[in-house]
Amino acid sequence: MLSVHDLTRPGLSPVSFELAAGECIAVLGPSGAGKSLLLRSLADLDPNSGTVTFNGASRESIPGPEWRRQVTYVASEPGWWAATVKPHYRNWTEAVELAASLGLSPECGTWAISRLSTGERQRLGLVRALVQRPEVLLLDEPTSGLDEAAHLKVEQIIAKALEQGAAALWVTHDLSQAKRVAARTLRIENGAVQEDSA
Repeated sequence: MLSVHDLTRPGLSPVSFELAAGECIAVLGPSGAGKSLLLRSLADLDPNSGTVTFNGASRESIPGPEWRRQVTYVASEPGWWAATVKPHYRNWTEAVELAASLGLSPECGTWAISRLSTGERQRLGLVRALVQRPEVLLLDEPTSGLDEAAHLKVEQIIAKALEQGAAALWVTHDLSQAKRVAARTLRIENGAVQEDSA
């Protein structure tokens, strides 16, 4: 599905790996090691070099917005541009069902962004990504602001996406979570990447 060869940018040494449909790779490492740099580079949000292909098509052959719909970066702190939740979603009917499965109220569409907790913003950011039906999810600590019950709900909804053929790179500081969600890991330290089993 996603093939990465010698991807690099300032702060990140060349990295190569393959990510198959239905697979999740955990990305581990200390804060500031380059984990977010890797995800942002794969989504082509920052200048980078190397070869990245999706289902055999080069990244350069796919228009940027379409690439980022298929290979979607889910930031640990999502961006918002409207005052309330609902305007951020093209399909609110589907979004509210996903939000409910993550423990959010069906009324959350009317909530002011300014009143959302960190965990609510994270879950709603994940919902915003999922309704686009991405092929690859680049998850930047999607449960860092959540309690244990919400952690498990997020893990379950990502597992469902993987069962339906999506793939994921999942940045986490939680080793037990890495073992639950992934069979492989990429470990990043000082911008250098090595792969080992979870």
